[in-house]
Formats: sequence, structure tokens, C-alpha cells
Amino acid sequence: MKRYIAAIIYTAIAFGATPSFADTSAAAALRSGDMKKLVFHSTPEATSNVPFQLADGAGEKTLDAYKGKHVLINFWATWCAPCRKEMPMLSALQAEFGGDDFEVVTIATGRNTEAGIKKFFEGANIDNLPSYQDPKQALASQMGIFGLPITVIMNPDGKEVARLRGDADWVSDSAKAIITQLIKTE
Repeated sequence: MKRYIAAIIYTAIAFGATPSFADTSAAAALRSGDMKKLVFHSTPEATSNVPFQLADGAGEKTLDAYKGKHVLINFWATWCAPCRKEMPMLSALQAEFGGDDFEVVTIATGRNTEAGIKKFFEGANIDNLPSYQDPKQALASQMGIFGLPITVIMNPDGKEVARLRGDADWVSDSAKAIITQLIKTE
């Protein structure tokens, strides 16, 4: 009997006392469709503090600026067809969930001109996503971004909790349920 009680306590500690694990495991259980490609890490992973460029030459920023909220970071390029396909969905996700607890951040990595990004956003009627750039792929390289698109989900502590390779339907019921679960557990 004592072993049984000890096993229950150990399990409760392992799964319940580690909020980041409990939060992501509940969100992971909501994956279906394209979201099955979203891989949750068993423990949160460090992100990079390499700066990326702000739009219109306004300076630089790092991912540290987003601590305190969940952030969906999408690494993309103007020449990448799957990236272009999912960008309106990311815009819709930002429109629905963006705020104090969640934000979609788009970072064009590699050879993307500021004018090209602006033209694409205007043509796709996207006005709520940032047009950040990582022209030398320094941030992408530090974060192991090889191939596009890749989307990383960062927790409020600034740690990577999940990653999706390829494009996905970010306005699907599954995607919305995952974001909702992540936000409500903080």
C-alpha cells in the first residue's frame, strides 16, 4: 500500500508540480490534422538572444523582448510558397489571440528585401504582423532553423516548448485549441 501511495505522489509531482510540462502535455493532447506535426519538447529549450532587424531600419530586437507571453515565431521567406500560403492564417491567429498573453512574430530569414516583404504583406492584406528580418540567418542558425517554414512556440519564460516544420493550418480548431490551452495555463 505504501508503495502504491508513493507511486501516486511521485506521478503527481512529476506531472503536476512541473507546470511547463503539464501545460504542454495538455496542449499536445489537442493536436490533430496539420498540428500533428507540432512537436512538444519534454522540457523547455533555450532560445537565442541573437538580434534580428526591425522594419524600416528601426533598429534591432531580440526574443528576450517577448518574455512574459507565449510567442509563436514563424521563420519564413518571401520566395517560399508554403510560407506565403500560411501567412494569412498566422495573421488571422494574431487577430484572434494576439494581446498581453500571446503574439505571433514573423521573421523573414535569408535574402528577403524589405520592399518584397512589404509588397507581399500588402497584397495579402496583412497589417497585424511584424516584418522583421534575419538577413544573415544568424538567429535562424542559432535556433537550428534549417528549411522553411519553421514555427517555434516560446513560453513566457522565453524557452522553446514546441516546433513545427513545414506549413500548417494555423486557424484550424486544433491550432486554436492548442493556443487557448497554452494561454490559459499561465
